[in-house]
Amino acid sequence: MLCLNKGGADSGANKISGVYDMGQKLVIVESPAKAKTIGKYLGKNYVVKASMGHVKDLPKSQLGVDIDNEYNPKYITIRGKGTLLDKLKREAKKSDKVYLATDPDREGEAISWHLSHVLKLRESEKCRIEFHEITKNAIKNSIKYPRTININLVNAQQARRVLDRLVGYKISPILWRKIKWGLSAGRVQSVALKMICDREKSIIDFKPKEYWTIECELHKKSAVRCFNAKLTTFNRKKIQIATKEEADKITEDLKKGQFIVKSIKTTCKNKTPLPPFTTSTLQQDAYKRLNFSTKKTMAVAQQLYEGVDVKGYGTVGLITYMRTDSVRISKEAQEDCRNFVIDKFGKKYVEEKPRNFKSKKKNIQDAHEAIRPTYMKIEPDKAKENLKPEQYKLYKLIWNRFLASQMACSKIDVTSISIVDGKYGLKVSGSRVKFDGFMKAYEYTTEDEKSNKALPKLQEGELLIEKSTESKQHFTQPPARFSEASLVKTLEENGIGRPSTYAPILSTLLDRKYIQREKRTLIPTELGNIVNNILSEYFKQIVDVEFTAEMESKLDAVEDGKDDWRKVVDEFYKPLKKSIDVAEKEVAKITIKDEVTDIKCEKCGRNMVIKHGRFGDFLACPGYPECKNTKPIVEELDVKCPKCGGKVLVKRSRKGRKFYGCSNYPKCDFVSWYEPVNEKCPACGSYMVKKYNKTRGNYLECSNSECKYRKYDVEENKDEKIK
Repeated sequence: MLCLNKGGADSGANKISGVYDMGQKLVIVESPAKAKTIGKYLGKNYVVKASMGHVKDLPKSQLGVDIDNEYNPKYITIRGKGTLLDKLKREAKKSDKVYLATDPDREGEAISWHLSHVLKLRESEKCRIEFHEITKNAIKNSIKYPRTININLVNAQQARRVLDRLVGYKISPILWRKIKWGLSAGRVQSVALKMICDREKSIIDFKPKEYWTIECELHKKSAVRCFNAKLTTFNRKKIQIATKEEADKITEDLKKGQFIVKSIKTTCKNKTPLPPFTTSTLQQDAYKRLNFSTKKTMAVAQQLYEGVDVKGYGTVGLITYMRTDSVRISKEAQEDCRNFVIDKFGKKYVEEKPRNFKSKKKNIQDAHEAIRPTYMKIEPDKAKENLKPEQYKLYKLIWNRFLASQMACSKIDVTSISIVDGKYGLKVSGSRVKFDGFMKAYEYTTEDEKSNKALPKLQEGELLIEKSTESKQHFTQPPARFSEASLVKTLEENGIGRPSTYAPILSTLLDRKYIQREKRTLIPTELGNIVNNILSEYFKQIVDVEFTAEMESKLDAVEDGKDDWRKVVDEFYKPLKKSIDVAEKEVAKITIKDEVTDIKCEKCGRNMVIKHGRFGDFLACPGYPECKNTKPIVEELDVKCPKCGGKVLVKRSRKGRKFYGCSNYPKCDFVSWYEPVNEKCPACGSYMVKKYNKTRGNYLECSNSECKYRKYDVEENKDEKIK
C-alpha cells in the first residue's frame, strides 16, 4: 500500500519506533536532495544533514600512502569541508543519537566510517542505518535496526582507494615526463583504454572477404503477394558462394528448375521477459533507446532515487538504489507488481508462480535489489507533469522494464518453410504474435525475430512461381567499434570495474582525450594510442583483463572478510614497483606534434596550431613564449544565415551544449539548437534543420513550429552500425 505523509513533515513523525521521544536525533546522508526528502519523512525531532559526499580523502599534493608501514593511508579533511564538519560536530553534541545514513555500498560505508571518527562515535556504537529505497517505510525500518559500521566494507574501499592511488601517483609522473603533463593512468581506466585501442587495431588490420547470397522472390499460383526465400544448401550441405561467377551460374540453375514447398514446420515459442535493470543494463538500454550517455543516465537516476515532488504523493524516491549488479527483487515488490498487472491487464498476464531471476555473472554484490520503481501506483504518466523530460523518460524505462519482468511470457508462432529446387534448398521464416504477454509493457526484438516476416498460407508439395532471383555481393565486416553501451557490457562481462565505476571510466577517458566520440562510437586518439602502447609494454599487469578481474574478486573477498586488504595491496604493488623502475630507465621521451592549421597568427604571421586545454581545444601561436597569441577555434558551416546571409558558426553554451549562431552577432540575432541547412521548406519557405530519431534515422524538419514539414531518407551523417 502506498502510504506517504501528506499531512506535513511533523505528522506522527516522532513515533518512529513506537515510543514518543523528545530528544533530538541527527541523521547524516550524502546529498542535500536526499536530506530534504528524508527530513519530510522523519519530522521535527530529527535533524537531517548532508555530508556532501566524502569528508576525508588522501591528500592531492603527495602519495598519501605509507608504503613502508603496511600501506597505511594518510587521510586528511577534504578542502572546504572543515566548516561543514564543524557544523556536524555541533549538531552531534546537541543530539541524543547520531545515525549515519550514507549510500549502501563500499563508498558509503567509508564515508560513514570517516564521519564516525570525526564525530568521535564508539566503534561499538550502532549508528549505521541502511536503506535501498527512499520511502517512508524504508527509512522508519532502518532506524529501528541500526548496526555497527561494517569494517570489511570499509577495508574493501580502502584497498581500492590505495591501489588506485599507487597506480595513479606512481605511473602518471612517468607519462608526464615522457609524453606530456597532465596525463594519467588508472587501474581500471587503462584496461578500458586498451580494449578500445585493440578494437581499433583489429578494425584497421581487418581484411574483408567477398561472399555472395541469393534470394528468390516467390509467390503462390493463385496470389500476387510475394515473399523472399534465401538459398541455404546444395545437396543438403550449407552453401558458400565466393565469386560472382559462382553466383551467376547458380542463379541460372535456379531459374531453370521448379520451386516446391518441401516442409512446413510451425512451433509456438515462449518468449521470456528480461530481468529488471542492473546498473550496467540500465546504462546500455538508456543509451540505445533514449540516446543517454552513461554519465547522464546515472545523474538522472540519482535524482529519481533521492526524491522528486510528485503531485498527490509529496516528495518521494521513485526508484531503488541505482548502483547494483543484482537482478534480485524483494517478495513484497514482486507481489505488488503482480497485483498491479492483474488489476490492469487481467490474470492471464501473470505466470502461476512469481518469476525470479538469477544473475549470469559470478561474484555479484547481492546486497542491493535490482533497479525498480519504489511505488508501482506512481505510473510514469501520473508523475510526468512533475518530472523533467529526461527524468520522465528514464523513469518510464525503469518502470516498464520492472512491470514486464513479472508478466507472462509472450507466445509467438514461428513458421519455418523449406523449399527445394532440384538439389538446391531454400529457407524462409515467419512469425506471428499469438499472445503479447509482457510485450504489452516492454518490447524487445532478437535478431532472428527482426528477419522474420508474415508468410502466406502454403501447403507441402505446393508449386511456387518465381518472380525474380537476385544475387548480392557482400564483404565480411570488421568488428564494430565500441559504443558506450557495448563497452559497458564488455567491461561487465569481463568482471572489470563495478556498477559505480562504469560512468567515471568513460568520463575520464574522454576528458583526458585518450578517446573521442565519432558518430556515437568510441575511437582512440593519437595520444590514447601512445599512452596505451607504453602501458602495454611496461605495465602489462595494469592493462591485463584477467589480472584486473582477479583483483576485483580479491576486493570482493576483502568485503566478505575472507582476505586482508593490506596483503592484497602488497601482492599488487611489489611487481608494480619493479615495472616502474624499468620504465623510468627505458621509456624514451616521446614528442606529440601539434596539429598545424592554415590560420595565420595576426601578431607574428606564423601558422597557428591546435592545443588541448582544460576547457577544450583552442588555437595558439607556435612562437610561444615570444608570441602568446591564442584564440578559440571557430567551426564554420557551409550554410548561409537564414536571416542576413552571413556565415553560420558552431558555438557552445555556458553548459557546453552545442548551438548555431550567425557570425554577424550582435547585429544579427539568428540562433538555433539544431544544425541549419541551405534547403528551404517546400511547404512554407522557412529554413530546414537536421534532426535524428532512432526509428527513422536522420531527417530534415522545418524550423517553423507551426509547419513541422519533415523530409526523411537523409543519407548524410548516418550513424555507423553500433555493436
